[in-house]
Amino acid sequence: MELGRQDSQDDVTRFWREEREEGAVYHAYLKKVTYHTLVQPECTEGNEFSRLMWETQKIRVIKAGTLERLAESLITVKGELDSTYVNVFFATYRTYTTPEKVLQLLTERYKSLKNGKKDADSELNAARQRAIKSVISVWFDTYPEDFREPPDYPCLHTLEQFAKNYIPDSDLAIRAQHKIEKFQRELAGKRDAGITYNSLCEEVDQMILSDYHQPLNFVDIPNQNFAEQLTYRDAELFKRVVPHHCLGAVWARRKRKNGRGGTVAGSVLATIEQFNRVSLRVIATVLKQPDIRTSQRAKIIQKWIDIAQELRNLKNFSSLKAIISGLQAHSVYRLRKTWLALSKESLDLFEELSGIFSNENNQMVSRNLLMKEATAKFPEVDSNNKTLRRRNIQKRQSWIEHGIVQGTVPYLGTFLTDLTMIDTALPDMTEDNLINFDKRRKEFEVLAQIKLLQSASQIYHLEEDRHFWMWFDSVRVYDENEGFELSIAIEPLPDSTGKLKKKSATMGHRPSKVDTNRFSLFMCGGMNFEDKSGLSSGASTLGDSPVSPTPGMSHSSSTSSLLSYDSDYSSPFKSSDGCVIKVGLESSPGPSTHVYKSIMLHNTDHTHTVIKRVLDKYDCKERPEDFNLLQILSDGEFLIPESANVFYAMNNSGDVSFIVRSKKAQEVMNSHRKHGKIRLKKLSL
Repeated sequence: MELGRQDSQDDVTRFWREEREEGAVYHAYLKKVTYHTLVQPECTEGNEFSRLMWETQKIRVIKAGTLERLAESLITVKGELDSTYVNVFFATYRTYTTPEKVLQLLTERYKSLKNGKKDADSELNAARQRAIKSVISVWFDTYPEDFREPPDYPCLHTLEQFAKNYIPDSDLAIRAQHKIEKFQRELAGKRDAGITYNSLCEEVDQMILSDYHQPLNFVDIPNQNFAEQLTYRDAELFKRVVPHHCLGAVWARRKRKNGRGGTVAGSVLATIEQFNRVSLRVIATVLKQPDIRTSQRAKIIQKWIDIAQELRNLKNFSSLKAIISGLQAHSVYRLRKTWLALSKESLDLFEELSGIFSNENNQMVSRNLLMKEATAKFPEVDSNNKTLRRRNIQKRQSWIEHGIVQGTVPYLGTFLTDLTMIDTALPDMTEDNLINFDKRRKEFEVLAQIKLLQSASQIYHLEEDRHFWMWFDSVRVYDENEGFELSIAIEPLPDSTGKLKKKSATMGHRPSKVDTNRFSLFMCGGMNFEDKSGLSSGASTLGDSPVSPTPGMSHSSSTSSLLSYDSDYSSPFKSSDGCVIKVGLESSPGPSTHVYKSIMLHNTDHTHTVIKRVLDKYDCKERPEDFNLLQILSDGEFLIPESANVFYAMNNSGDVSFIVRSKKAQEVMNSHRKHGKIRLKKLSL
């Protein structure tokens, strides 16, 4: 007599084979399942004992398929709801279809099961109908914005009519009607108020203050209050981010209208706008008074560093990154005299905070911190500086005594970069023209992290200070040219003789029209997301190279390079089967292109295969045999042999970055090196 099957820690699931059917490809796994049975041996009277048994079950997971087969897979062959698959599907389906089409497929399948023959399978059909009803209900409750289609709301009306005709005993029709009424009330409320918002940030900016306040002075605002207000705004915006807006395919279309009164990625745009607003105000407050003493300007930078530390205490990595990016902006970072006027403690603190966002090993430091602190009560208190460490320990003790628990706001740019890289590296469709659902699973892993952190951001208990935001919005900001003019007025450029060359700042008094809707280099790490097939690297030097303020301070540029991958670091882009690499193309002896792209490198790819893939990526029609493949290393370049397996031949100790260079250009470079005209140096993609 079987008592019941139970999973054991010893149960093992192993990949078996790939199975193909019309319109779908599956991965088949074999799972060993153990269970107990009660047996009564003939030789034993009245005594039962348990015997451990096991069996092997086959589990199929869809890898790729047509839209119809993907929709069918929302329920299992036994008529059960596959919750894991349902979550992945509804989080990512907008990249290849529409809500209307999905709803049509689900309702049509329900109707066909309802009208099917009454035979031995009628019980199974009934179970499948219940599962489809559950899928629709989960979708309706979890993603209500998919049904917001003013003014006609076609999906909701379709759902309401379907429920009335085929599921009369369900409350689905009533819920659909209530949702229509709710959306209509919300739309009417906005129209009555005469409010039209392009973004969530703009919604907050257009608040009208009824009472008068004395204007604030930046240096007089308490650091903790400043950090709390930034965290309040960042947390509110991050909680309102729609995770699927972050998908690479959606993100690439962010400037288009979604037909529902907003941009495709409006909730993400709002977070980016706020990030840029903070960075621009960091730059503005440091540069806006060219004639003040160096010590006074140093105090402004020091105050921003102290605010950044308060943000670190609040686990607000978004504004923390924005402040670091603003201080690392070229117009600020080149002010050598000002940085030298800072105390060693402030420089140490700035170095530690900057190190959080180092791009080494795929931003491993910030990722590890986020993993540790996402749901932790307090931030890490460790520091290389004894004074800072002692101060952090005292703060932690105070938080514990007063029962203060901090939420978490991540730097969204990390997730946008991950999702863009996945979208760039993995194809939407397979060679058989099937939807690549494995790609959607990888995307869902990132979206799940965002949703987890959105829960953590709910922990904050902060209140808005409108007086602060009135001051914040009143700060005049500058574009790159204006900022550089001010920077030169503060510390002139040296001329060819080494003497300082005075250059006046010709700044007008009219407020600068800085377009905060643009996607600045600060937030996007120097990447041009307009073209999902190419990622732009490199930052304009704006006239001279950055000067490190002290020998011990490294410059972690705000216009960060593309992701690098370490062999020991687990990420969505590297595994034992392959990884994403950065590639550039040099087809002539002249300057190389400044547009870099990413491709997937498989563990079976040889040199000629990679070269051909790069040439195809750049739409270059030249012959692959006329090019070399070189890996960019910290101390120069490594020529990959023509017959090598690139995955195993490459150096994994640093950035996985490559250049495909024509052999003619390589000969010219070798000649120049031989005659001392150029020297090998670190090249950055």
